[in-house]
Amino acid sequence: MNKTILKLTTGLLTATILSTSANAGYTLKKKVGDIDTKLTFFGFAQIDAIGGKGMEIKNATSTAKAGTNFGFRAQRIRLGWKYQADKIRGKVFIDFNQKHDDPSEANGASVPHTIKDAFIAYKFNNAFIPKFGVIKMPNGMGFTMPGWNLDIAERGFDKKLVLERNLGFMISGRGIGYSGNKVNGFEMGHDRPWKGFGYDIMIANQASRSAAANSSKMGGNSYALRGMYDYTERLHLELSYGKSENADGKDALTSNKLDYSNINFGIDSNLGELSLKGEYTSAKNIKGTKDWDEKVFTATAGYFVKPNLELVAKHIQGTSQKGSSAVKTKLGNTYLGFNLFLSKPHSGYSRMAKKSANQHKIVFNYIKASGSGAVESGAKKWSGLGGYRSDAFILQYQFKF
Repeated sequence: MNKTILKLTTGLLTATILSTSANAGYTLKKKVGDIDTKLTFFGFAQIDAIGGKGMEIKNATSTAKAGTNFGFRAQRIRLGWKYQADKIRGKVFIDFNQKHDDPSEANGASVPHTIKDAFIAYKFNNAFIPKFGVIKMPNGMGFTMPGWNLDIAERGFDKKLVLERNLGFMISGRGIGYSGNKVNGFEMGHDRPWKGFGYDIMIANQASRSAAANSSKMGGNSYALRGMYDYTERLHLELSYGKSENADGKDALTSNKLDYSNINFGIDSNLGELSLKGEYTSAKNIKGTKDWDEKVFTATAGYFVKPNLELVAKHIQGTSQKGSSAVKTKLGNTYLGFNLFLSKPHSGYSRMAKKSANQHKIVFNYIKASGSGAVESGAKKWSGLGGYRSDAFILQYQFKF
């Protein structure tokens, strides 16, 4: 009898799991009273071979030179789950390749870096979805796109300027003004080919996970506001503003009271085999340092020469000045390469088809460094955040379910 029950249970679970698209993870469904509930598991891993002089410089410390210009790394090793019951939503996302530190009770995200997302949400309707917990702050078009759905093997140095993930409260809306838009309540960016307007408003702790801001216990708050417009997948426009208070990270008595802030604008267009993206970020008072400003522009183009082979080029151009009388430094990183998709569950070149193809892919990027800041030392050395100051390469394998 017990064996029969076990077989029936296993069969039902298997049927439920296999009936779900692997692009959306693996889902279990259960009816609790009159409420249908759904639990979805998902994850991905990215393993890289890296090299070049640029990698050697980037991985050197202030006191020691890196010992080699070739190595291996794991970028992301993540596992997560989403829960849905009527209008209630919940999500947890863990990265096993991050440090499990002991966070302050009221300092920034307030959880170990292994926790990428941990929030609850309630979907009243498409136009009003409050969320509470650890969430990506709505600041930076490229940053709010999933890490498994990038055009290149990694995020560029423009990501250093966004406010990153944080613990706080956010209100969101998508697909406003048109009927027929599918909004599930978990959205962080422009996840679907909607028609209409969208917005995010968030208040949180100081942006301690951002490379552009420091924090202290109860040292202030951060804020982000974003508006967007979509007309299917052919056009996405967004504009956001972000600020983190007292960004030098000192206590109330010694802080210089300078806030870090940035403005970000992005445009994204999927045109069948061709995809185009552009983004601009202007940041002020990095790490609470007066007149440490940086501006970054990115341009990305991808084109499918075969159904499973996409050629990609991305250029990131930055200008930084650390103080009003300091030398302006410039750095460019150009990523050239391809995405080879080993599995394509859906044919065609729609956004959905492209996202599903990320289940198994090989990515190669050669990174060309340019600009006056692409030097190892001297007054013109790049004074901005991140970036490669010499050429490098990345070969990546990604697995996702």
